[in-house]
Amino acid sequence: MVSFLLFAALNSSAFTRVNDDIVKGQLTGKVLDSATKVPVSYATVSIFKQGSPSPFNGVVTDDNGNFTVSNLAVGDYRVVIDFIGYRKKTLAHVVLTKDAPNVPLGTILLASAQNQLKTVEIVSKAPVVENKIDKMVYNVANDLTSQGGSAADVLPKLPQVTVDIDGNVELQGNANIQFLINGKPSSIFGASLTDALQSIPASQIKSIEVITSPGAKYDANGTGGIINIVLKDSKIQGVNGSVNLTAGTRRENGSFNLNVRKGNFGVNAFFNGGEQINSTTINSTNRLSFNGARDTSTNLNQQGSSGFTRGGYQSGISFNWDITPKDQLTVSAGFNHFENHTFGPTNQEQTAYDITNNTIASDVLSLRNSDSRFVGQYYDYSVAYKKTFNKENQELDVLFHSSYGNNQSNFTQQQDYLTGGYPTSGSIGNNPGTDHETDISIDYTQPFSKTFTIETGAKTTIEDINNTVVTDTLANGAYVPDPGQTYGFNYDRKIYAAYLSATFSLFNDFIDGKAGVRDEYTSTTADFPGVSIPGYNTIAPSAVLSHKIDATQSFKLSYTYRIQRPNYNSLDPFYNVSDPHNISTGNPNLKPEIGNNYEFGYSKNFAQGANIYAGVFYRYNTNDIQSYTTFYDTLSVNGNKYSDVSLTQSYNIGTETTEGISLFASLPVTDNLNLRSNMMFSDRITTNPGNPTVSGFYYRVNLNATYQFPHDFTAEVFGNYNSSQRTIQGTRPVFAFYNLAVRKQYMKKKLSIGLTAADPFSKYIDQTTTTAGSNFYQSSLREVPFRSFGITLSYRFGKLEFKKEKPKDDKDNNNNMPDNPDTGNGNSNK
Repeated sequence: MVSFLLFAALNSSAFTRVNDDIVKGQLTGKVLDSATKVPVSYATVSIFKQGSPSPFNGVVTDDNGNFTVSNLAVGDYRVVIDFIGYRKKTLAHVVLTKDAPNVPLGTILLASAQNQLKTVEIVSKAPVVENKIDKMVYNVANDLTSQGGSAADVLPKLPQVTVDIDGNVELQGNANIQFLINGKPSSIFGASLTDALQSIPASQIKSIEVITSPGAKYDANGTGGIINIVLKDSKIQGVNGSVNLTAGTRRENGSFNLNVRKGNFGVNAFFNGGEQINSTTINSTNRLSFNGARDTSTNLNQQGSSGFTRGGYQSGISFNWDITPKDQLTVSAGFNHFENHTFGPTNQEQTAYDITNNTIASDVLSLRNSDSRFVGQYYDYSVAYKKTFNKENQELDVLFHSSYGNNQSNFTQQQDYLTGGYPTSGSIGNNPGTDHETDISIDYTQPFSKTFTIETGAKTTIEDINNTVVTDTLANGAYVPDPGQTYGFNYDRKIYAAYLSATFSLFNDFIDGKAGVRDEYTSTTADFPGVSIPGYNTIAPSAVLSHKIDATQSFKLSYTYRIQRPNYNSLDPFYNVSDPHNISTGNPNLKPEIGNNYEFGYSKNFAQGANIYAGVFYRYNTNDIQSYTTFYDTLSVNGNKYSDVSLTQSYNIGTETTEGISLFASLPVTDNLNLRSNMMFSDRITTNPGNPTVSGFYYRVNLNATYQFPHDFTAEVFGNYNSSQRTIQGTRPVFAFYNLAVRKQYMKKKLSIGLTAADPFSKYIDQTTTTAGSNFYQSSLREVPFRSFGITLSYRFGKLEFKKEKPKDDKDNNNNMPDNPDTGNGNSNK
């Protein structure tokens, strides 16, 4: 009901305007390079009323040079077509009448102006957020407060995305997200998602796509949806690149990009690296627990500090060869490395009370020192082939992608008892592992008309993971091998998938849509002791319908069926006892989580550049996978007994329902001041058989203000607030912060220098978490250092030649580029 009223209020005036005009028409056309006859994509088509110096409507051409300007009243117009590197083309009189409201302009040829250009200054820029039929795109280049940061700093700016202080990401309140880089999976996300996101500098990112309703072409895994990080590259002729450097009190990073393209061959290479400087978090935990008879209670108080460092680098190179005008081959390779180190002491006091006699039964003081390190190295290779045909948008894509990961983690912990009576205990663990994933896919697109296209394909994913844990335990003053904590396994998973989808328009373009179904079969083998994981088949339908009310506003309705396969970390039954009072283990009996996701969204663009998006979403998950903590007076692990233990393990707990509203708005208050805001309000209802139903309301609000001063000087402020939320066993903390940034550009915007500050007046951000069960209550406080200051330097270099490439085969090209712009299909399947 709320969404209906919101939609009605926002649209009442728009419907009135449409109904007042009796006849509406449209202009169509196709823009080509006059010399090569190659389509000119992203050319600007501006519509002027006769005598007016400013356009009142316009579009840009698509990848095939096509354009359509709809919702035009009858009249006499001036049409101007323009693109960098070409002479402007003007059609002085284009007349729409009641009898002929739809005017095809045919093929429009733009002549190159390259010989007249000495320097080119690009003043136009893409909007920060673009709303498309199946995704929202966040363009990172215009984000000042994230300059010098990483992907983890950019993500909180995205609509419908929340990130906590530890870098854990949720999409529409769901943490089960599939992350991609340039549309492909990568092994760097397998071991530590947080480390991977922190290792990608914001300066390296072109855009981030938020896909809450993935179509059948995408993998069905990830009940929350998909986030695709698109890295920078260039297909512009010539040699060009960029250098970015950041120095700061909390983080330092840098990146280098080089793009070389001559004729039909291009090379893109990059290298980036970063380091999070040592910071210390102050930790305190208090847990009150009761034994089974509830005649004894135990209070465990832990006070400590935790130092932390993180670093890493990424590199990659790709080769692009246009073998013929219709055959393109891309080969790429990458190497990534990151590591982290956590260390620090914890003072512990464990006090047991005799509730019956109201006396202290025991009071034990101890000091635990711990140290853990992680190092990961990852290699990625891919070969992609694209074949186009005479029919526009008919396309064949073949992709081979393989990634290899080598992980090495180790830990040490030693506990000394200050009150005596107990021997010193401790353990040393070493955990090497490898991860290999191969993806082979083929996709084919067949347009049958302007309004109907079929897309189909198949994919095979092969995962092979090997992991070993070797642990030595302190006994009689010496570390000796511990067979109960020494363990290894092989984990293999194969996924076979096929899909079929259709893109269509109905009722004279009143409804645009895309619907499809994906079939995936999953086979898993793992040598976990006594465990057999059954295979399963998943049929995942999806559909999205969109209606364009006029040139400025539209709405969409979507449904997707998604699953969340438990990863090997959740399945592995090995017990992690690096903290003997807080032990975790996997659950090899987990089933896939099933998600049914519904979304309704409305978008509106205004004349002065303002735009809004309002959406409502409903998600219903069954076999919901969540971690659950159980308290034990004494827990036996492979023959070793541990006292006063919280054991955390994942379970299929029941169902989870999430209902919410997402709002985005961008408002140019003046020519220099722009405001943007993201808001999300949701309620998560969780049912856990045998336990009360839990309802947790949550909201997230942020505001971004950018001001453009004279002389290429820009300032920006960003503030974000994530509310606390109730979980199935407690609460998770509030997270609020703000960032400030300024940037000055020099040398015709080739050089820029920026300053950034995060929470400049607060050294720490407090994070309070509570967890409770039938026989315990625990409260934890972390004081996390978040304040930072930084300076960034960015320089773009090289010669840019804005020139479309001439096809090798003119005869073939003429067959592929008909003069009639209505031939073929203008829809995009991606």
